[in-house]
Amino acid sequence: MRKHILAAVQAHAAAEYPRECCGLLLAVGRKQVYFPCENVATEPTEEFRIAAEQYAEAEDRGQVIGIVHSHPDATSRPSPRDLAMCEATGLPWHILSWPEGDLRTITPTGETALLGRPFVHGAWDCWQVCADWYQREWGLDFPAYAREDGWWEQADNPSLYEQLYEQAGFYQVDRPQRGDMIVMAVGRTVHPNHAGIYLDADPALPGESASVFGPGPFLLHHLYGRPSEIIVFGGPWLDRTRLMLRHRAAR
Repeated sequence: MRKHILAAVQAHAAAEYPRECCGLLLAVGRKQVYFPCENVATEPTEEFRIAAEQYAEAEDRGQVIGIVHSHPDATSRPSPRDLAMCEATGLPWHILSWPEGDLRTITPTGETALLGRPFVHGAWDCWQVCADWYQREWGLDFPAYAREDGWWEQADNPSLYEQLYEQAGFYQVDRPQRGDMIVMAVGRTVHPNHAGIYLDADPALPGESASVFGPGPFLLHHLYGRPSEIIVFGGPWLDRTRLMLRHRAAR
């Protein structure tokens, strides 16, 4: 990071302390500039969020080439959420510990393992492990669906899986085959709130090994608060099933 930008980030971190500061690194012509943003997170001492309107304002001024935030009274080590959101945005993330002043940059790898990833709602969650499987196995790309944590708990909230599956290219089936998405209702929920990929009797994932036992069928899923995993699909999981969905690109 260039010295004048680092100085601007440090000044922003000092002004916002003990809140997390946040901003965007922009390329404006041949120059790089720091665009400070307001942290609109509910708990700004623990996390940050940039309003969509302010992000759009930054894009009007230049190309966004990085995301910046501070870790007040903590190291610059990225949290699981930092790692997940870096992958989700596809941009470098610059993390400044404050007041220590250590700067660390993380970059997206584009190949986060499907198994064992920590749960971060909106970035590494049940929908994302499904979307990543489809991208790696079938080359499908889906738009970034905004989803607030707990959207499934209120009847007046949209039922995201039920309302969006058709426009995403899925249709309902009665019997699953490998690659179908299984949508379930887990816990106290108003709407179906969980999904996984039906793997039939073969739990193999390219380049990854899973410790699963039983004759199958198997399901790749990412349960709230747990690492992503492959389980035997049946019993209570079958009872929780609300939709079996097949994509038009099914092979």
